[in-house]
Amino acid sequence: MPTITIQRRHKLDHKKAKAAAQKVAKDLHKRFDLECTWDGDNVSFRRPGVSGEMRVRKSDVELNVQLSFLMTPLKGPIEHAIRGELDKLFGDA
Repeated sequence: MPTITIQRRHKLDHKKAKAAAQKVAKDLHKRFDLECTWDGDNVSFRRPGVSGEMRVRKSDVELNVQLSFLMTPLKGPIEHAIRGELDKLFGDA
């Protein structure tokens, strides 16, 4: 299965980092109709053909996405949207 793995270092305190991750999750839900579920500092998301999770840690955030083979043609646009949102909310470390 095609995967997308993105890690961003950040200098945000934990509360702000989690709030930024919540905005990313909300944007993913809005753009790609992903169902998001939080468990502590981790959010899992899924819909038919797409699943993954995002982990908020002290100095970084990591996002892993698995795509079904049918979703392979959308890998580029999905990855571009995620990178743009992470860059906007977490900025340069």
